[in-house]
Amino acid sequence: MEEHPFAAYVRILARGKTKSRPFTEEEAETSMAMIMRGEVEPEQLGAYLMLIRFKEETAEEVAGFVRGARLNLELPDSLPPLDLDWSSYAGKRRQLPWFLLSVLMLAGGGVRVFMHGTDGHTDGRVYTRATLEVLGLPVAGNLAEAADHIENMNFAYVSLEDLQPRLQEIIDLKPVLGLRSPAHTIGRMLNPFAAPYSMQGIFHRGFMDTHQKAGLLLGQSHMAVFRGEGGEIECRPNKTTDVRTVHDGKLGQEEWPRVLAGSPQAEDEEMNIQRLVGVWTGEIDDEYAAAAVTGTAAIALKLMGKASNFDEAQAMAEEMWQNRNRTWMGIAA
Repeated sequence: MEEHPFAAYVRILARGKTKSRPFTEEEAETSMAMIMRGEVEPEQLGAYLMLIRFKEETAEEVAGFVRGARLNLELPDSLPPLDLDWSSYAGKRRQLPWFLLSVLMLAGGGVRVFMHGTDGHTDGRVYTRATLEVLGLPVAGNLAEAADHIENMNFAYVSLEDLQPRLQEIIDLKPVLGLRSPAHTIGRMLNPFAAPYSMQGIFHRGFMDTHQKAGLLLGQSHMAVFRGEGGEIECRPNKTTDVRTVHDGKLGQEEWPRVLAGSPQAEDEEMNIQRLVGVWTGEIDDEYAAAAVTGTAAIALKLMGKASNFDEAQAMAEEMWQNRNRTWMGIAA
């Protein structure tokens, strides 16, 4: 019986302690492209995913995986001018997704933002798509529709199942395999519209270097990655924030001071999405929420070169927050 073409990639990872090795970027790209095209057997896919999980992916592998996953994206004929790619793959459990107000505030201020993420893969978490739907905000069904939303509103959101369905299928294997796979990392870095600026949030501190170096290998012009609240792109305002950056081919590191003094915020036991509206309109005064919104937006503003340091970026974000249009959710008309 002739060997399956994908078997060679499983073998690279599984030849034992002395002969196994990580993929090269090219091997990672080719193997992931085969997976995206459905050219692998289920047994091979399970082995591949868990072998990578066991050893943990390298920056070179992540870059190759992302390139492989990008190959069959259904891009519109005309790409919209875009500023910022923003991924949302973790969901929120302890605090509401205040970062959404950061994004909507930036969009209302003229920043064009494309957001993409996953839905409902872990019980007990609040996810972005469901939150947008509760708030009556648009969710695009594909990239062409997202391009229209960006043109009309400076903001668009697409779920991974509509952006790259095969990656969503892999994420959905977590209850079967019992462990996460590289799919979350790959999805976060897809940046399908090739936005010049990219924000990345991670939960496990060890992945900061991997994301940062993968962004460099992918040729991302400007990127910021930090350990956000719950793994989302949201600063924890009562903690310092270690931000790793990529700027024009150079790696950097910044330490952002706390926006708020005091102890960490207590867990929100209600997670009532309508509080987002109340904070936006000013009906609810929430010091922590406002600090999370402005602190997160400040990182984006500095990344995009609109501010040169923390103080300037934070002051700019706070001014945007004070001047937001409170009668609607901040999306440009």
